[in-house]
This record gives sequence, structure tokens and C-alpha cells, in this order.
Amino acid sequence: MARRIDVTGTGGVRLAAWEFGDPPKPDPAQGTLDARGPRDDQGTQIGHPAPEGSPGVLLLHGLMGRASHWASTARRLSGRYRAVALDQRGHGRSDKPPHASFTRGAYVDDAEAALEQLGLAPVVLIGHAMGALTAWQLAARRPDLVRGLIICDMRASALGAASQREWAQWFDSWPLPFATLADVRKWFGEDDPWVERPNPARGEFYAEVMAESPDGWRPVFDPEQMLRSRETWVYDAHWEELAQVRCPALVVRGLDGELGRAEAQEMVRVLPRGQYAEVADAGHLVHYDQPEAWYAAIQPFLDGLDTD
Repeated sequence: MARRIDVTGTGGVRLAAWEFGDPPKPDPAQGTLDARGPRDDQGTQIGHPAPEGSPGVLLLHGLMGRASHWASTARRLSGRYRAVALDQRGHGRSDKPPHASFTRGAYVDDAEAALEQLGLAPVVLIGHAMGALTAWQLAARRPDLVRGLIICDMRASALGAASQREWAQWFDSWPLPFATLADVRKWFGEDDPWVERPNPARGEFYAEVMAESPDGWRPVFDPEQMLRSRETWVYDAHWEELAQVRCPALVVRGLDGELGRAEAQEMVRVLPRGQYAEVADAGHLVHYDQPEAWYAAIQPFLDGLDTD
């Protein structure tokens, strides 16, 4: 139910974009969903994308994420938008060159290139965590390309050196390789010392970024590349770029997420056209923890964009 489109990012890095459609329609003869459906040359099932000329949405995952984490949101959007999720450099099915740049500029340039090559602009950008930072930096730099922005659980303040050290130690604590996907789900959902209480959704989230290798299950990304990506934003605050975003913008936080209410509301104040929403019973992975509540939080904002 997603069509892969390869685009070229800065430095020639190949990026995998995924255009989502509605779920397959029921087969009248069978009274069930037709599981066969059309497929692309990769064997990926294709749904029913929005009509040509529909407004565009680009969804940007967070650090360690992948486009498939947006599947639920993208399918809900696909009836009225051309909904595309991007595997950012170093993530998912996109290239992971060992000596590629993982700077903020590289990520923003990639998103800009994807918009232009896919013909999505003027677009609504929806980003989670690192992807949200990329989204607002692009919106600040290229206001002509962006008509709306949704920021999901990303802080504008600096996180500092201690945070980066904690992440390096966390990666070192992973019991790689995992013997089975069930072990992945259990460790990230229950046994990980960063988990305060059992969280099956978190286990599923990380299971999606694992691939089978000869010795077991390992992440599809290189943890060192993730740390290189992260170190380009954790030492700096990003309020100035936030203030340069001219389009309507919605800041969404999970009540148990990493973005606190006070900081979120300050971000809304700094944004020239900022709005605020929060999702109960959700942590950092807001759109993955509570997909229905997440969509209910963003739908009024999207409706407002369409009536402007």
C-alpha cells in the first residue's frame, strides 16, 4: 500500500520516498479485502493515492526511525493529500554511505530536494523529533515551499554534552544481535533501562527498524551514524529558526513525552503563527503510541489550512 520513489539527496545520496494510498477496496465477489492488489516492481503493494493535483504532505521520521512508522498517519491523509514519507539518509531503505555528511544542512537539503523532485510544494511538513527539526529549519529557509508545519515532540532548547554521552552509553547497552524479533520487542518494550513501564508500542517501533543478519537481528542503521547525526543539533538551541517560520505551525506533545508543556507553549509563542495540541497517554512516540488520538489532534489544524 506504498509506492517507492527514489530521489537524490545532496551529495548524490539515494533516498527512498514512499507514497501512500488508501487501503485496498473490498472485492465485491469475495466480500473481503483483495490481498493481491497492484504491486510495484519491488513487490510492494500499492493502494489508491489521492488524485493528481492534490496538495502534498511530506512526513519526516525521527532519529533511528523510518518512513513506515508514518504508515497509519499517511494512509489517513491519502484521501485528501498526496502523502509521502521519506526514509532520511542513513535510515530505512535510503543509502548509508560511510563517509556521507550527517549535518543539519545535509538533512534539510535532502528534504528540500525531495520536495522539488516529487513536485509536492507548497507542502505540509509533518515531522517527529529530529524530523520535526528538519521540517522547521526547511520551513524557515524556504517559506515558498511550505504552507503548513506540524512539529511532533521535538525540543527547541539545547540538550548538551551529557545527553550525547547518555545516548552513546545507551547504544552500547543494546544486547546485539537479538536472536528473534520477539526478543527485540521485549527488550525495547520492557527490559531497556530507559523504559519506565512496559510499552508494547515502543517494542513494535524498534522491531520495525531491525533486519535479519546471519547472526541474528540488527538495526538497519549504523549507531555511529546516528550519533554523528545527533551531535549536529544537541549542543545548540533552535529558537531563532523557529521564529523564522512564517506558515501556520502546530506543536504537538505527548503528555509523557520528551517535550515539556512549558517549553512547548514557549515554542508556540515564538512561532509567528503557532498553535498547540497535546495527546494524553502518549510518550515520545506520539503518532505511534496513540495513532487515533494523534490524528484527532492534527486534523483541526489541517482543516484550517484547507480553508485558508
